[in-house]
Amino acid sequence: MKSILTMAGPRAFRIAPVCLLLTMLCSAVSAQDARWSEEQANAWYAQQPWLVGANFLPSNAINELEMWQADTFDPVTIDRELGWAEGLGMNTMRVFLHNLLWEQDPKGFETRIDAFLSIAAKHHIRPIFVLLDSCWDPYPKLGPQHPPIPGVHNSGWVQAPGAEVLADPAQYLRIERYVEGVIGAFARDPRILAWDLWNEPDNENQGSYAKIDLRNKGEIVQSLLPKVFAWARSVHPTQPLTSGLYYGDWSSESAMPPVPRIQYEQSDVITFHDYGWPEHFEQRVKELQQSHRPVICTEYMARGAGSLIETILPIAQKYKVGAINWGLVAGKTQTYLPWDSWQRPYVLTSPTVWFHDLLHPDGRPYRTYEADLIRQLTSQAVARDGHPESPSDTPRQ
Repeated sequence: MKSILTMAGPRAFRIAPVCLLLTMLCSAVSAQDARWSEEQANAWYAQQPWLVGANFLPSNAINELEMWQADTFDPVTIDRELGWAEGLGMNTMRVFLHNLLWEQDPKGFETRIDAFLSIAAKHHIRPIFVLLDSCWDPYPKLGPQHPPIPGVHNSGWVQAPGAEVLADPAQYLRIERYVEGVIGAFARDPRILAWDLWNEPDNENQGSYAKIDLRNKGEIVQSLLPKVFAWARSVHPTQPLTSGLYYGDWSSESAMPPVPRIQYEQSDVITFHDYGWPEHFEQRVKELQQSHRPVICTEYMARGAGSLIETILPIAQKYKVGAINWGLVAGKTQTYLPWDSWQRPYVLTSPTVWFHDLLHPDGRPYRTYEADLIRQLTSQAVARDGHPESPSDTPRQ
């Protein structure tokens, strides 16, 4: 039997290069769907300044819904408070989004995200956006949010997508559309530093699931989290993807519990939370640096638990680990109150020491020493490394 090439004659030689080109293009697209290599991740990180910032919510919002809904989105307050962050030398913020906002009005939400990014860029701040969150109230609702519960830490925060969606696989298409929609809209936007896909995904939030039984939450997350990474990669973002480890044994990949292992294996850059003493923080850093990937701490600083700006930030600088503390301006979240306020609200008394947050609502530092140290260490890093005004992200190859 004659080969197809012989039967086709010279025309086959004209088609072959085209087919080869198409094959190469398809391979390139497929490669974009994969986790970044260590080389890609480190090349991206080499372009960044030393990353220092805070988990940001404007002081007049109780949760991510109140921050972003059209009726309560407040560019003036955001501009003022990000200006204070810039004055501290900060260059990133970790900012939570919510699937209900996208489902309600995708274009409107996209417009408000764009407005936020323009404000942040004016202050030389590139945010990490968090898409999903398993902490706090598992029954989120759009519309007016309830006022803060007096004396209680973070009394109005809501989960995304919430218990109803997590408990019903038939609704997972909502998560897929949200993840692909938001990341797809900003996949090549250099104003965004990274995407944090799911905050503490298997956090049990014991006692908060009275309406819907989610005792199998860990099993649900083990199945769903890899899909969330796949949905995010399907729109080919130029920014890295991550989900932060927050518990368990990290001494080796094999020692990790199932969900942290998924986070570790799927993340382009490694992020983590640590509210412990400085020696514990440093040990965590050393464990995660075994990945040979960039490491960023996306939650730290709980003064009453031993995690302080003056003890943690110098360690982060030593290892060039990004450091994002919880809370910028004290406000409606009341996260300056300690965790034990859930059991014993601070109604008649005030805590001896602020737990989270750096600034009073008028911009004054809670502790002048902290503000001075942040400025000192960030300016040292700029002098040493430079500060690219508009660093370009490394596209996936």
